[in-house]
Parts: sequence; structure tokens; C-alpha cells
Amino acid sequence: MKLNKYTVATAGVTFHLMLGSVYAWSVYVTAIATKTHWAESAITFAFSLAIFFLGMSAAFMGRLVEKFGPRVTGTISSFCYGIGTIMTGLAVHSNQLWLLYLAYGVIGGIGLGSGYVTPVSTIIKWFPTRRGFATGCAIMGFGFAAMITSPIAQQLISTVGIERTFYILGIFYFIVMVTAAQFIKPPKRIETVDESLQPGVSLTSGRQMTANQAVKTPEFKMLWVMLFINITCGIGLVSAASPMAQELTHMTVVKAAWMVGVVGIFNGAGRLAWASISDYIGRPNTFSLVFIMEGLLLFGLLGVNSTSVFTVVMCVIISGYGAGFSVIPAYLSDVFGTKELGAIHGYVLTAWGLAGLVGPLVLSMSHQILQSYNLTLIFFGILELLALVVSFAIRKRFKVVQTKLEQE
Repeated sequence: MKLNKYTVATAGVTFHLMLGSVYAWSVYVTAIATKTHWAESAITFAFSLAIFFLGMSAAFMGRLVEKFGPRVTGTISSFCYGIGTIMTGLAVHSNQLWLLYLAYGVIGGIGLGSGYVTPVSTIIKWFPTRRGFATGCAIMGFGFAAMITSPIAQQLISTVGIERTFYILGIFYFIVMVTAAQFIKPPKRIETVDESLQPGVSLTSGRQMTANQAVKTPEFKMLWVMLFINITCGIGLVSAASPMAQELTHMTVVKAAWMVGVVGIFNGAGRLAWASISDYIGRPNTFSLVFIMEGLLLFGLLGVNSTSVFTVVMCVIISGYGAGFSVIPAYLSDVFGTKELGAIHGYVLTAWGLAGLVGPLVLSMSHQILQSYNLTLIFFGILELLALVVSFAIRKRFKVVQTKLEQE
């Protein structure tokens, strides 16, 4: 079957739309707590566990993408995420908290990790001159998924109950994902990849490094730190956006819920927008701009008491949070080439796994102790400025490497 780049891109977006449903976890919390009488914090930990295993398993699965191809890892992801979701229903039905952690946290998390890296490196190879746009398209689906999943899941919970909701969604995820995975494959040399590609330009031109070589470089370590800081601050704010809005601006619960939905739109849209912008101003400039913007706005939140201003500021900050996910694969391909991009991308996603635990924990613990979000906002603002310094350092480092390559 002959594929074109738009078919592959569509399959990748569809695949990530299923995986991104993990961001709708908060919709299930109250229903699970009512059914099982588990503490909400214990139920929420399943989400943190899933994100942790996403990051950790992505490192291993990224290598499998390079060795066996995206259709294999996509199929593995389909089974793991589908079965993990179905088993979550069984955990609720049997009132077994350990089974919830195993099902959604471990098995589902591995499904997330193997699936997240599946389409990204492949789509980049179909759009070699528009790498930012390519990764933005794929990862945009992950950011927008909660908007689609949340109302559907809420309707299912009210009509068939929480357990059957997970059974239905698990089967649906599996069918859609395993089908989409069959359309995700790298281009053959004889296929036209990008019409704007100039004659004589190869997909593997420039610096081409293996994953083992890449992770040993200072550039990789700097990119890892930048992504870790970006996600730590972003996911921390996402985890507490509603209570923070209520405390800082006295926003009502209903308005805060709407605000979270609007912020979610910018989470998804920011992934495509910033990634596309990076094709024009470059990945280094994009990251530096994001860190400057986020650092200033985080400090600015300290004096905000207007609901509209708070919403606008949060939307812009979270768009930058989404930018980290979509711009980093293209940045990796710029620095290390596309030879083993899937594996390299998998390794850098370990930053997501750790940040998914650190960000919400830092924010919730500091608020619990100090009864204020101000210190956390200051801390996150300082972290963003530190990431800005790192973004300038890697820019300088990469210029030195490029000069050496040109001299060889």
C-alpha cells in the first residue's frame, strides 16, 4: 500500500488523540472515589504514575521504533493502553487500589510511552524541511485530546457507570489505535517526501548520530534540562490551575472549570503554533522566547487579581508548556540528525517522566505548608530564567560543533 505524507500525518494525529485522553483523568476521579471510597489523592497518583512510566518507557520504546518500525511499537501501544484502560474498570469494580496502579499507571503508562514516540520521528522524515510543523501536528493531538474525551467520558459515566466507561473506552482506544498504527511508516527512498526538498538534499544529510552517541553529548544534557524545567513548571500549573484561580482571583468554581477548558485549548494549539514558528525563527530562538515569556508572566501572576487577566496569562504560559513537547523533537533532529531520532526522542522524554512527579508535588506541598502559591510562582519563574541561560549555552555550544563539521 502506497502512502503519502498527509495520510501518515493524519494517522499520527489520530493516534495521539487517543493517547492524550490521559489528560482527562480528573473527570474520573470523583466517580471512582464515590464507587470505591479511595482518597482522591490516591486516585490522582495513578495519573502521576502513568506519566512517570510514559517517560521511562519511552526511552526503551524509542529504540524499538528504530529497530522494528513504528507499526510494531504502535501496535504494542494499542494493546497496552487499551488493556490498561479496561483493567482500570476491573480495578474499580473489584475495589483494588493496587490493580488501579498496575493497570492505569504501569501498563497504561507503558502504552503511553511506546505510543508517544511512535509517530513523531516518522512524520519528521516525511516533512524534512518543515520539521517543526510536522512534530507540531502529531503532538497537537495529544494536547487537544482532553477536550474531546472529557465530555464523552462524563456522558458515559452518567449513563453506564464508571466501570463500563473504562471498558467501552478501552475497546475503542484499541480499535482506533491499532488501525492508525498500520498507516504510520517511514518513507521509502523512491517516494516523494516533501516537494520543497531541493534536488540532492538527503533526509540524512548533516550531523547524524546514534542514540548512544547523542546522550553522551553536552547538547543532549542541556536539552534534557530545558525540557525538564519547561514541563515541571507547566504541569505543576496545570495540576492546580482551578484552585489557584479561585485563590488568587476569587474565581467561582464554575468559572474556574471553564478557565481550565480554555487553557486546554491553548495547550493543544500552542504545540502546533510554536512548532510552526520554529521553522521560521529557528528552534534556539523559539525556546529562548518561550522561557523569557514564561519567566516574566510567572512573576507577573504574583500581582494579578483580575479573572480575565489571570486567564489570559495562564493561556499564554500553558501554550509555552505545549511548545516544549512539539519543538523538542525538531530541535533534536537539528542537532543529532534523523538517523536514530526515535531513540533519542525517547531518551529525552525521561525528563517528562520525572517532571510529571516533581512539578505537581512541589506546587501541592508548598501550598499545603505555606497556604500560598506565591513562593512556588517565584520558584518556577527562577527555573524558567535558568532554562533561558541553558538555551543560550546550547546555542553557543552547537555553533562550535557546526564550525568543526564545516572545517572537516
